[in-house]
Amino acid sequence: MSTDTLKVAIVGGGITGLTTAYYLQKTIREQGLPIEYVLLEASDRLGGKIQTDYTNGFVIERGPDSFLARKTSASRLVKEVGLEDKLVRNYTGQAYVLNNDKLYPIPGGAIMGIPTKLTPFITTSLFSPAGKLRAALDLVLPRSPQHDNDRSLGEFFRHRLGDEVVENLIEPLLSGIYAGDIDQLSLMSTFPQFHQVEQKYRSLILGMRSTTPKQPKSAGNKKAPSAFLTLTTGLQSLVAAIEKNLDPACVRKHAPVQKVTKTGQGYKLYIGDGSAVYADSVVVTTPPQATLRMFTEYECMRLLADIPTTSVATIALAFPKAAIKQNIDGTGFVVSRNAHYTITACTWTHKKWPHTTPEGKALLRCYVGRAGDDSIVYKSDEEIIRAVLHDLRRILEINETPEFYHITRWKQAMPQYIVGHKYRIEKLSDELKRHLPGIFLAGAPYYGIGLPDCIDQGEAAVKQVLRHLRTPILV
Repeated sequence: MSTDTLKVAIVGGGITGLTTAYYLQKTIREQGLPIEYVLLEASDRLGGKIQTDYTNGFVIERGPDSFLARKTSASRLVKEVGLEDKLVRNYTGQAYVLNNDKLYPIPGGAIMGIPTKLTPFITTSLFSPAGKLRAALDLVLPRSPQHDNDRSLGEFFRHRLGDEVVENLIEPLLSGIYAGDIDQLSLMSTFPQFHQVEQKYRSLILGMRSTTPKQPKSAGNKKAPSAFLTLTTGLQSLVAAIEKNLDPACVRKHAPVQKVTKTGQGYKLYIGDGSAVYADSVVVTTPPQATLRMFTEYECMRLLADIPTTSVATIALAFPKAAIKQNIDGTGFVVSRNAHYTITACTWTHKKWPHTTPEGKALLRCYVGRAGDDSIVYKSDEEIIRAVLHDLRRILEINETPEFYHITRWKQAMPQYIVGHKYRIEKLSDELKRHLPGIFLAGAPYYGIGLPDCIDQGEAAVKQVLRHLRTPILV
């Protein structure tokens, strides 16, 4: 390694870029490495999709509202930046699925829609007797042949459990996470653990029963521990805390990268204001379309065009609590594709996250848009609100207009992990090593869309950069 100072550029100031900058800066300082970095963000703020609105005492998330507790990188980062006392777990009430104009409780023991308890599955009216018998065939069906080919979530689950369980429960639960089409989404890139369970246990139902931790008998009738965490101060406070820890001289906002070219052993990044940045290594965390525009002259980057995206919108509506006449005990519902509603899901935020809502108020967070059906996202605010309220009034008997609402559109912002995604990303990584060494891609389009997944990718990118620069640190 040269004794000259090396430069790293991080493109994009969402949670992946922020994490990359944070852990790179931490390593540089701890190890005394001769490396400088710059974080380049096109807009006037950091955080990307993480946006929190504070109106009239409400804490309203416009993007992600929480993260999985079992994926520990997010809570670890929260603690590192001094926000541990703001961590809170969600209330674990009953969740529902909307089908045939009726809210059905999700059967107890259903793990991502897969039944693991007999009684709740037998007694639910969500499925017909024929649908239940078809799902029970999973107990005797042989495991799928072991092969390296990917397949869709829909194909996998329809084979194991039948169409009815898939359409009425699994599809609204799983596709809602990615706003995707279950018959297009990749099994190996979204939920490879289901494939692994089937291979090990043969039966998906028996395998999930065996791998699901059992509650201690002393727990009695206590509810299962909550799966999600968030911050009472809103997730935007995490962005602010990370930014506060970064060297201000290393962060450039209003700095859109328009083009990246290879120059000798490094790279030249052309910024929108006419300036340029030279870097020995570059971590790119922008969406696939934006990344492709930066590297138009490099054929290997054209693989990014094979990552489709779709548009979604979140609609937060504030009401007096008394306005919701049908006070259902629970935390929200997902919507079956067969239900013919505009909304795809609704969270009763005031129940799931009580800290978000002032006393006597209710906060509903609805979602619209999904793969193949996202036209609603591009309609006017008035049209979206009209459609959402029409749906809610059919379900919850709300006769009042909201005190206020916030609509947040995420246009072409949800990457779709369609069948073959893992193979394409591995091929892209190999092509970059060969043709653009020192360029690393990280973020939601590649190896996971949740906050912990993006944080993990940021940490991994730091290790990749340090290996490339051949630093003496063990990585």
